[in-house]
Amino acid sequence: MRPSSLSYSLGPGPLTPAVRALVALNVAGFLATFLLPSLTVWLGLIPALVVGRWWVWQPLTYMFLHGGILHLLFNMLALWMFGVELERLWGTRFFVRFYLVSGVGAAAITILLALLPFPFADDIYGAVTVGASGAIYGLLLAYGMTYPNRPIYMYLVFPIPAKYFVLLIGAISFFSSVTATSGGVAHATHLGGLLVGYLYLTWTGAQVGSRLRSQWLRWRMARMRKKFGVHQGGRPGGPDRWVH
Repeated sequence: MRPSSLSYSLGPGPLTPAVRALVALNVAGFLATFLLPSLTVWLGLIPALVVGRWWVWQPLTYMFLHGGILHLLFNMLALWMFGVELERLWGTRFFVRFYLVSGVGAAAITILLALLPFPFADDIYGAVTVGASGAIYGLLLAYGMTYPNRPIYMYLVFPIPAKYFVLLIGAISFFSSVTATSGGVAHATHLGGLLVGYLYLTWTGAQVGSRLRSQWLRWRMARMRKKFGVHQGGRPGGPDRWVH
């Protein structure tokens, strides 16, 4: 192979259409709140305003705002790292739907936790949540289910299989959202993204979800055959293989 024919790539490759559009929207949202900080109250997620004043747009708009340049940078880096491959695998339409469902679902989980009669809920109820982290955690969950043995470098040093990485951050988010005296809002949103992402994949026709559903259908078929006395017969592979 001639040296001129060699090519190199960093990460998953160029931005896909939906990932490119989402990055642009997040950058635009960050710049808007940087110029007009009061927009954070209107567009960020505040459970007290969603429940008390019916500001029902906040569970959608909050995921396009960020609290700082590093917050935006790390979320967009994760969106590129995990989102590009998933969009190529699923197609743009399902990818966008999954991203929005995970983000809005994470907001819904945050609001539900804020209404619980526990001390940690008081901090969540009146706090402002911004960022794409809920949707990003949903993508990370999907990535771990789709590519379970792919290494993810924790702290950019320690390689750990994606499936274990997802379990680890899920456990951290769960315990932190319950016990933390500060930062529990963000952890509740992360946990919501993981939970909603898993439920959505399980009950949709995506590649990952269909594999889980096919296992359930095989189990149901085996039970039905046993119930109605269906047994193997005829020629192997023939149309009359199963005989009642």
